[in-house]
Amino acid sequence: MKKFTSLLLATVMVMVLIAGCSTTAPGEKTSTDGNEGTTTSSNKIGLSVSTLNNPFFVSLKEGAEQKAKELGMELIVVDAQNDAAKQASDVEDLIQKKVGILLINPTDSDAVSSIIKSANKAQIPVITLDRSANGGEVVSHIASDNAAGGEMAGQYMLELVGKGANVVQLEGVPGSSAARERGAGFEKAIGSDLNVVAKQTANFDRAQGLSVMENILQGNKNIKGVFAQNDEMALGALQAIKAAGLKDIVVIGFDATSDAVAAVKNKEMSATVAQKPELIGSVGIESAKRVLNGEKVEAFVPVPLELIK
Repeated sequence: MKKFTSLLLATVMVMVLIAGCSTTAPGEKTSTDGNEGTTTSSNKIGLSVSTLNNPFFVSLKEGAEQKAKELGMELIVVDAQNDAAKQASDVEDLIQKKVGILLINPTDSDAVSSIIKSANKAQIPVITLDRSANGGEVVSHIASDNAAGGEMAGQYMLELVGKGANVVQLEGVPGSSAARERGAGFEKAIGSDLNVVAKQTANFDRAQGLSVMENILQGNKNIKGVFAQNDEMALGALQAIKAAGLKDIVVIGFDATSDAVAAVKNKEMSATVAQKPELIGSVGIESAKRVLNGEKVEAFVPVPLELIK
């Protein structure tokens, strides 16, 4: 009997010691990739933004930060600076920091696939914002309908310049879903009714929009309209048009940044397709919290568009 009692006490003490050595704190969850366990925080969200050199994504970040603060969530934001390799490194760091969920605004929709697969392996859920991914498992995608926005721009361009007019399209970062979808929507709307005399990338950048448009105007001044796949490129194109002394060229952008909206009000730009980046960021945080709470979220959460003219 005495031996049995001693054995029982020893067993209880071992169990207490094991429990005391546990590294999983309250509010954390443990996941495994098949080799060793990884503890992730259910209160910590990682947000990888394609670039904070663009007012649109600054607004998206601010919307996410405000909602995270409101919900009492910890948010870690990293800036990929439009570099797919840097985004991959940033997200790997977030995985090492054991975030509970990742929000990713891809720099490149193809390149981001391997990053998402790394998160999948670590059993960290992924939500994409504004731009989609072409691979890996994503629990939800939150964005405006970029193709529909491109169509809105194309329809309005056709209305303003008339059939047969020469127009230019400035494209965003090659490989990004936003560039691909906005361009496809625009081209669907104009069909063969407008002549696209030049279609070149300016990487969603104002300075590049300026230089690309300057080069286009050197070879063709008989242009009636410019569709830029974001406002930064549109504002750059507008600078080039002014510098060339040209007037009455329709310029339509996309994103409705504050500078672009001001340009529309001043009758310098004809229109911009309004997204709601703050709402995209805010809804991203709300969806992340729901996922972390074990709730289901929609595979695609659309954010409404509006043409500001």
